[in-house]
Amino acid sequence: MTRPATALTDAPATPPALWVALAISLAVVMALEAQMQQRPPLGLPAGTTGNLLYVRSPEFAKRAALSFDALAADIYWIRTVQHYGRTKLQPGELKRYDLLYPLLDLTTSLDPSFDLAYRFGAVFLAEPYPAGPGRIDLAIALLEKGLRAQPRNWQMAQDIGFVHYWWRHDYTAAADWFTRAGEMPGAPNWLKPLAAVTLAQGGNRASSRMLWTQIMQNADAAWLRDQGRFRLGQLDAMDEITLLERAIEAYRVRFGARPGSWDDLIRAGVLRAAPVDPTEHMLHLDPASGRVTLAPDSPLNPLPDPDDPA
Repeated sequence: MTRPATALTDAPATPPALWVALAISLAVVMALEAQMQQRPPLGLPAGTTGNLLYVRSPEFAKRAALSFDALAADIYWIRTVQHYGRTKLQPGELKRYDLLYPLLDLTTSLDPSFDLAYRFGAVFLAEPYPAGPGRIDLAIALLEKGLRAQPRNWQMAQDIGFVHYWWRHDYTAAADWFTRAGEMPGAPNWLKPLAAVTLAQGGNRASSRMLWTQIMQNADAAWLRDQGRFRLGQLDAMDEITLLERAIEAYRVRFGARPGSWDDLIRAGVLRAAPVDPTEHMLHLDPASGRVTLAPDSPLNPLPDPDDPA
């Protein structure tokens, strides 16, 4: 996914005075934001860092950028990624993703052609808590904003379908967006058939596997292929957990009690070794309920709701 050429690269040499003014302007804005973010808002416990964004107006940000909108967008995109990554690493009670959408809105308002910010930003927004804010509505709003700026961008229409499919589980809406994307110039020929499969089989793991396999094999961006591999790993883990829970129930019927550990299943000849997920993290067995879950440190967390077949 490449950024289009901008006035920054095509324009004549910029006078040094303008570069100095730009640097000062952006430095002031970023310094003010950093200073405000270090001050906890009123009402929060001492020692808690509040998420504040000094510049929330895209119009003000564009004026402050002195026409160097693409450069300012790059800076705000870096801040977006930093905010998302740092928030994910915070303890649970401090995970506050409230800056995420305002930063993405600023980035894409400064540079409406910044495809990566729309598409990757939508993934950030849609991820369920604690991996993200779980704001599916804002993920769709961000992608729809991108489509208004780039009406022929089939990738964004496709991504809206993915959000409806994977996070909202609205397979009718997903199929509609896959169809719309498939009718746009340059769209791959597998999108329209995918819409039909989504309508007919949406929600089962087989159709999910087909969808993410197509993404991994055909996506034009490395991050989207990585997302396909991640989702396929989750589906493999879900399939493995389903089989293990069936084996645990069969053990209970046979011996009159659930296994207390994987060792019980190994001694009974049901397993050869303690099971691991596709990332080689050992799966966790709850003897009381017979439920199998991922290890807390597995990168495949969090899995979709196990009661949801998608």
